[in-house]
Amino acid sequence: MIKKVIFIFVSLLLLSCGKDTTPKPYGELRLEYPTPKYQKFENNCAYTFEYSDFASITAAKKPCWYYLNYPKMKAKIFVTYYPIQNDFAEHIKEAEKMVYEHTIKASSIDTKSFEYPEKKVYGNFYELKGQSASNLQFYITDSTKHFVTAYLYFDTRPKPDSLAPAVNYIKNDMKHLLDSFEWKK
Repeated sequence: MIKKVIFIFVSLLLLSCGKDTTPKPYGELRLEYPTPKYQKFENNCAYTFEYSDFASITAAKKPCWYYLNYPKMKAKIFVTYYPIQNDFAEHIKEAEKMVYEHTIKASSIDTKSFEYPEKKVYGNFYELKGQSASNLQFYITDSTKHFVTAYLYFDTRPKPDSLAPAVNYIKNDMKHLLDSFEWKK
């Protein structure tokens, strides 16, 4: 009987010596998006640009304000327009205030200035890293008559790792928007 108990004890001891099992982390869905085809946005406003066919455009509250909707990503780019009336510095200050309000949650803010002098298009592009409510923002101006801002927002809680594919896709769309942006004569 003692031999049986010792045999069972040794067997259990040998069987229990293996790798420790660890729970697997929750996986996130890998999202891939189609190659964008760009179309020109024509309106009655002072500007035009090209946007992805993956997005749709709807009017916002004021004239020349629009939403570029990405319904499959639950994202929107909010585009605003202001005519400059001796208040250029105030528009710059307000645009930068909108960016730097996110410093509480953003781990870093990358700023890139751009200019297309032949089209009189100048501005800054901001990329906010971390758990910021808005990941991408920019403003465009001709510095005399027109001022346009754009802010990217998702209809979900900010999760940088999960949103990264969507942010990168929209970032490329926003850069194309900037490259194709023109003031109407």
